[in-house]
Amino acid sequence: MAKPPRGKNEPPPPIIVKKITIVAGGHHGGAWKVAYADFVTAMMAFFLLLWLLGATTEKQRKGIADYFTPTLVKMRQDSAGANGLLGGSSITDVDNYPHKGGQTGTKALTIPRDATGGPKEGAARVKRMNTMQQRLNQKLATSEQLRRLARQVRMIDTSEGYRIDLVDDADFSMFQLGTTVLTPDASALLRAIGQTLAPEPGGLSIRGHTDALPWRPGVAANNWSLSAGRAETTRQALMQNGIAEPRFTRIEGVADRELLIKSAPGDPRNRRISILLMH
Repeated sequence: MAKPPRGKNEPPPPIIVKKITIVAGGHHGGAWKVAYADFVTAMMAFFLLLWLLGATTEKQRKGIADYFTPTLVKMRQDSAGANGLLGGSSITDVDNYPHKGGQTGTKALTIPRDATGGPKEGAARVKRMNTMQQRLNQKLATSEQLRRLARQVRMIDTSEGYRIDLVDDADFSMFQLGTTVLTPDASALLRAIGQTLAPEPGGLSIRGHTDALPWRPGVAANNWSLSAGRAETTRQALMQNGIAEPRFTRIEGVADRELLIKSAPGDPRNRRISILLMH
């Protein structure tokens, strides 16, 4: 039967589109893979925890627990150093972290090598230097000549060791002008220093210094060779006064490159010999 003719004002019929999704048999998506990966990760973390518990000591486990404690920052605010500069506590106080067993303060970590430090390392160094100074002063007090030379000697505790500087001035010179020959006063001074350092343990290094005064024209020598030669002469003098040759570890001359009085390169105090007894 033929369709009746559509009227002039009648709307067209609706178009229906059917969407068909074909799912392959046995496939249910990839969500299970994510869950499985989470499970394997959790198992790996669990076995890692078991391994850590079996491979570490009690002290190490406490340290790990302190590191991961959520309230560590909060607890640190109430420990040494809070509420202003140190907060009335010493920097060497034991911190009040959780699991603080085994903490003994930080004394050994806060002692610089070139300072007096705490009651262990620093105090021992100061005591040793004081003992050497007293022994040297006793030797320098044995004659009027040495008492007069005591002001030329400076003993300093440095990061490398105890340094003894023998400094020239307008009235005293370790060496005859422009040579490596010791003056009689310098020989007497090195005798007292050698007897002081001989019983002390540790290696020795010697450094020679000069001033920056220029040499006369035509002279073949220079401040480098002069400072090194004077350091070697000092070494030989110390060997003659009880210090064994194997104890010397370095002999060097630095010319006028390390001036004591930088504002006056020609000052006689720039001429000096530095003897370092290493820690």
